[in-house]
Parts: sequence; C-alpha cells; structure tokens
Amino acid sequence: MMFKVRSQESNMQVCWHARTMNFGRVGPLRHPKICPCSQIRSSFRQMQMNTAHNDNSRGSLIVLEGLDRSGKTSQSNRLVTFLKEKGLSVELWRFPDRSTSTGQMISAYLANESQLDDRAIHLLFSANRWEKRSLMESKVMSGTSLIIDRYSYSGVAFSAAKGLDVEWCKAPEVGLIAPDLVIYLDISAEKAAERGGYGTERYEQLEFQKKVAEHYRTLYDASWKIVDGGLPVETLEEQIREIALGCILTCQKGKPLSKLWQAK
Repeated sequence: MMFKVRSQESNMQVCWHARTMNFGRVGPLRHPKICPCSQIRSSFRQMQMNTAHNDNSRGSLIVLEGLDRSGKTSQSNRLVTFLKEKGLSVELWRFPDRSTSTGQMISAYLANESQLDDRAIHLLFSANRWEKRSLMESKVMSGTSLIIDRYSYSGVAFSAAKGLDVEWCKAPEVGLIAPDLVIYLDISAEKAAERGGYGTERYEQLEFQKKVAEHYRTLYDASWKIVDGGLPVETLEEQIREIALGCILTCQKGKPLSKLWQAK
C-alpha cells in the first residue's frame, strides 16, 4: 500500500510506503518518484460506485487507540471532518461515553472524585460499551461509519497495567462488535507527558502509561495499523485518511461484521 503525504518542501505529492512488518506500522520510506495525488479522489469515486451497486454495503467501525495525550481525540475529529466534507455518512463516538449513567460514574472516578475497586471500574467501562452495542450495529449496517476514540483495547490495556489478568479483562468484552480497523498512535509515554493538559486525570502518570503501552502491544492483531504519533499533525492526518479510506472501501464491498475476541 502507498500513502501520499504532502511534502513540506514542495506543492507536489511525495509517495510513501507503508511498512508491512510490525503489525502494519506505517513508516516514512521515501519513494524516489514524485506523482500527483489522485488516490483519494479515486477512492471516493469507487465508494460512490460501491454504494450504488452493492446491497451488502455497510459503514465501517474504525477505532483510534493510544496512550493518554497521544493525539487520538484531535485526529478523530480531523478524520470525521474530512469524511463529512466528502459527503460520507460518519459519526464520532468516544468511550467512555460520559452521557450515560455508567459513564457518569466513570467520569467521577477518572476525575478522582470517587474510589472504586479495580475490577468494579473495569466492568463499568465494559458495561459502558455494551450500552451502545445495539445502536452501534444499527448505525454501521445502515451505512454510517463510526470513528471511535478508544474502545475495548483501552479497557484491557489500562486494567492489565494495574495488575489484573489479561484474559479476565477481555472476558466481558467478548461479543462486542469487532472493529474493521484499529489505528494505534504510537508515541512514547515521555513524549505524551510533554503535551498540554497532562496529569489532570487519574491515569495520566508516566510510569503507569509505560505499563499501558506494554499491554497494548500484546493486543495487536491483523486489524491494527500503527502510525507514528510523533509526526507533524498534518502529516499524521494524511496517513490516517488513507488508511481509513481503504477500510471504508472494503466495508462498502460487503465485508461481514465480526465479534470481538470470539473464536471463529
């Protein structure tokens, strides 16, 4: 796969290759040729054709994951704005969803306003996702793509970093809709800690975030694409756009939904 990222030195487009190792890590390996940026326009033409001629066409479930302050929220917003401008049906979701009853309990816990057992808060995070499961499926099957800021992987990685058993952490998530794509913004805990606002919530502690990063690595699977979260914001945005468009095209061709961590 090739990613076309706008060069800062030129108004032309420079081709970049995605590395195929390390579970889909996207790496900036400069290609010697300069070419016009037509891939995104071609992708949208293909999307229009898929929607018009495929009764099994559906939306995509795309998750952005990463450490606290890795840029997930900013990039999720940018991606949704881009897709909406292109006329696609898309919504931005975030977990935890703090508008629900369980979400409000989670919000108080994260703000250090309440204390809960590690297992209890893990199950609350999971329940928060299950609250939205039916609506999530309805949206996706009706053709709306969902861009989700954090999902079950965060729940497992953060709870496991506290010392809970990984398989126990996964168990309440089994049966939720599996994402079509997980984009992991890879950045060191040290770099994330340098960003504005760090330390305002319970889990924003350097040593803890390092443990979270270790557990994220155990969750990588074929649906993951890893991007360098330390890249300039616009460069990272271009890479995420290309990855997301490829996923949306695949789902419009009728890719079936699957369930998370369930034996096939």
